[in-house]
Amino acid sequence: MSNQFTEMGPGSAGATPVSIADPGPLGLAGFAMTTFMLSLVNNGVIHGAGAVDFVPLALAYGGGAQLLAGMWEFRKGNTFGATAFSSYGAFWIAVFIQAKFFPTGIAYNGWSYFLLAWTIFTFYMLIASMRTSGAVFAVFLALTVTFAILCAGSFNGSTYTTEAGGNVGIVTAILAWYASFAVVTNSTFKKTVIPVFPLSK
Repeated sequence: MSNQFTEMGPGSAGATPVSIADPGPLGLAGFAMTTFMLSLVNNGVIHGAGAVDFVPLALAYGGGAQLLAGMWEFRKGNTFGATAFSSYGAFWIAVFIQAKFFPTGIAYNGWSYFLLAWTIFTFYMLIASMRTSGAVFAVFLALTVTFAILCAGSFNGSTYTTEAGGNVGIVTAILAWYASFAVVTNSTFKKTVIPVFPLSK
């Protein structure tokens, strides 16, 4: 089963196949679960001391598993998957560091600009995702909207905006879980069981 993150751009033709398992489902699953948990914090379902309970998950699964998935995507010669998983793995490691060592927040509104930077990165990855699959494109579209709303909420200090961002983040997590489920299921059954909606090349 081909990798739904497969790069279709120049330089991919004639590449020697690498016989390792597809790291895409792992990376998507790690992203989905940590996004789901943080979104429950952002929309207020998890609050108070319980808000830090997901922090080890952010380091181990969101950070560690995704970073590993990104390195394996490099091994497969997949620029898009390598860039996406390595970057969002680093994002979750940064979230862990911020929550663990700077629990009272970052001075000078730094978190707002942190979210702005990730909004910009996610937007250009959204453009690149147009050459992957409909399932992956939907993840990046929802994630771009999530970051944009959270960024706006952080800049204007609006709890309601942040809660809205948390709600969209839950949608993002569900879409990422779907994409992971589809790829791992199709790979296991060695046929298309769950559609990923290939985009026209």
